[in-house]
Amino acid sequence: MSNFAFEPLAIPAVVLIRPKKFGDARGYFMETWSQEAFAAAGIDAAFVQDNQSLSAARGVVRGLHFQAPPAAQAKLVRVLKGAILDVAVDIRAGSPSYGRWCATTLTADGSEQLFVPRGFAHGFCTLEPGTEVTYKVDGPYAPETEGGIAWNDPELAIDWPVAGSEAQLSGKDTNLPGFAGFASPFRYKAQP
Repeated sequence: MSNFAFEPLAIPAVVLIRPKKFGDARGYFMETWSQEAFAAAGIDAAFVQDNQSLSAARGVVRGLHFQAPPAAQAKLVRVLKGAILDVAVDIRAGSPSYGRWCATTLTADGSEQLFVPRGFAHGFCTLEPGTEVTYKVDGPYAPETEGGIAWNDPELAIDWPVAGSEAQLSGKDTNLPGFAGFASPFRYKAQP
């Protein structure tokens, strides 16, 4: 019996994971990662690095980011404190869902996680001040392969919970290009 519930989102390669919490008067215990359970659910990423961020305010937008092959990364995202709207955009050329996005809310209280496979641009918006996010990646950071797409690109039409004038972005994220004319380094491979 698995200690996880796996739920594919509107783009089935992106998976919402709900770990089971075992609680008593002292608090709770939960598994956040199990290679065996995730592999049984079709997620066979071999994670090599953990990252963590703190966003001081509500409305901080980080993304939409990716690393291009050969340094592409899959991510397993979790909120330690606060809440986010987590977004994945399919950028696999030839995919039936190319250019479409899916999103879900992740909260510290709910302990949900989102698996974002390689071939997706990823970003999130904080829903509460003091939000801490951690995520595992299956490839090391390779700045020479970094890429991104503007978070508020009208062609993608992502339904963010913050207006453009309220969003807090890094200088780098402010200057990301739009989706029009994007030449994806990823190719879709149909699953057998």
